[in-house]
Amino acid sequence: MSDERESWMKTEEEEEVEDETNYKSQKDAVIFAIDVSKSMLSAPSDPKGDSPTIAALKCASLIMQQRIISNPKDMMGVLLYGTEETKFQDDAGDGRAGLRYPHCYLLNELDVPSAEDVRTLKELVEGGQETDRLLTPTKETVTMSNLLFCANQIFTIKAPNFDSRRLFIITDNDDPHAEDKNARSQAAVRAKDLYDLGVIIELFPISHPDHEFDRTKFYDDIIYRDPNEGENASSGQKSFKSFGEGGISLLNHLISDINSKQVAKRSLFSDMPFEIGPGLTISVKGYNILQKQSPNRSHYVYTGGEEAQIVVGETTKSTDDSTRVLDVIEIKKAYKFGGGQVLFTPEEQKELKNFGSPVIRIIGFKSQDQLPMWASVKKSTFIYPSENDYVGSIRVFGALWQKLLNDKKIGIAWHIPRAGSKPILVAILPSEEKLDDQGGQRTPQGLWLFPLPFADDIRQPADAVKPERAPDELVDEMRKVVQQLQLPGATYDPSRYPNPSLQWHYRILQAMALEEEVPEKAVDKTIGKHRQIDKRAGEYIQKWGMLLEKYTQSFAAERRYRGSVKRELDGEDEAPNKKIKKESHAQKLDSMSDKDIKALAAAGHVNKHTLPELKSWCSSKGLSLSGKKADLVERIEQWCEEN
Repeated sequence: MSDERESWMKTEEEEEVEDETNYKSQKDAVIFAIDVSKSMLSAPSDPKGDSPTIAALKCASLIMQQRIISNPKDMMGVLLYGTEETKFQDDAGDGRAGLRYPHCYLLNELDVPSAEDVRTLKELVEGGQETDRLLTPTKETVTMSNLLFCANQIFTIKAPNFDSRRLFIITDNDDPHAEDKNARSQAAVRAKDLYDLGVIIELFPISHPDHEFDRTKFYDDIIYRDPNEGENASSGQKSFKSFGEGGISLLNHLISDINSKQVAKRSLFSDMPFEIGPGLTISVKGYNILQKQSPNRSHYVYTGGEEAQIVVGETTKSTDDSTRVLDVIEIKKAYKFGGGQVLFTPEEQKELKNFGSPVIRIIGFKSQDQLPMWASVKKSTFIYPSENDYVGSIRVFGALWQKLLNDKKIGIAWHIPRAGSKPILVAILPSEEKLDDQGGQRTPQGLWLFPLPFADDIRQPADAVKPERAPDELVDEMRKVVQQLQLPGATYDPSRYPNPSLQWHYRILQAMALEEEVPEKAVDKTIGKHRQIDKRAGEYIQKWGMLLEKYTQSFAAERRYRGSVKRELDGEDEAPNKKIKKESHAQKLDSMSDKDIKALAAAGHVNKHTLPELKSWCSSKGLSLSGKKADLVERIEQWCEEN
């Protein structure tokens, strides 16, 4: 618990830095344990389909390709069990691995996935002599305790300090030790060892036409669940059918379910005090449910050695006069104020940022309709109760959530996310659980911290001409168009629309790394289906367009008439005279002396000159020309202070 607490008790160096560094840097290690039994290798009734083992290998290959780019620090491995052959990591061929872990074949060692690992899996699923050799099931009994101990050794050696370690078991055998109580007991002991090590076992059961997978026979005894997930968490696990719904049904379902579990739950902060009232405090965890994804930044690479190496950059600070490199203790931070610099010691800087310990403190309640839509300044944080510091937190949290939900209220709270960070005001919004068409959770039930703006953050919009109101007939016709073009369920589901530019970037990198054919066109699901749009709403759109043309012509004629009447009333038969732009007699910057420039800067009138003048003057002094006009003005004022 102390390690989790450190994630939000650390003092941040810069106020502008988001506290997502720890969230992003947590690494994940996953081992795919795939059953290679006779039933798992049996061909499906659909000739286009794959056997469960081949589908699992394809799934591991696709997930590995995603991880190479999206999570480059995570580790993945593939372990086949039930094979005639035996192989463990660093096996020298002396037969010792066969004695330790018989019928377990480590196909891909647990490591950061490489292009070679993906090629190995692709060659295996495409068939050949190597496939026949490796995917030959043993006739002997495979003990699950042996498999779990093998996974334990791999995690201990390869990923001892990872925050998340998980074992994905893909099998159709729901009772591997039906007649051997001793083997069942040993498997339970090995599973407990994995749990104590921090390894989570995830089961992906596969059913056949003549057999429905029953996890209560064996796997409920070896898979340990988080108590916070509830008593029935395991009962909701579905099995994947090796038949029906087309040949790629099993593969698609496996990929979908593994994708939903491939990123472990990672808390943004843990055991945060949540003060509901005087003397009433509970503890909560915060989760970053939404995280904007972007392509990983490119690296400089040195290719002069035996193999390419990533270049690591270093930043140093030096003096202008002697170019001597300065140590950290020689540098102080200062703020500009009144033309001078105000210096602060590190202790004084920490004290300036100290507004108290991290906390969520409710200061009042409001109606939900009083929260304006424009008040969102940052993304929200999802919070959930934790019993670690305060027993009874779950019950109190549930009562607060239910009350806010029933009365359509929100809480207003004072929130300090981290030690040494700026306090913010947040609205506490309740949310109900929402499921998608497949029964998967789209929105969790709980509370959200919705950041609110301060008075300093609000900007007044520029004065704009009041728009003309559309006639009711035009509005009614457009309402028909909108009704015909609503999204399924009249809601936007982000899971249906991958970012096209991001996916295209990944696809090109993948093709180049794996030496595949580069695709010609990106898949963009955000592009509208124009034929369906025309079929459903084409007639209404045309009618609306004709009405718009009619009202536009009528509006233009009425506007011309109003203008002519106004000119007659004002006695203006002729067109109004054009305003003559007065020529500016201000002196150009290039023609001013350094003394005049300094006087201009002291009076704060540098910004009255045009951007080309500012750039020309900066160029004559050897200053940078990058940035906006405000940047150039600040650069000139700084030059005047230093010279």
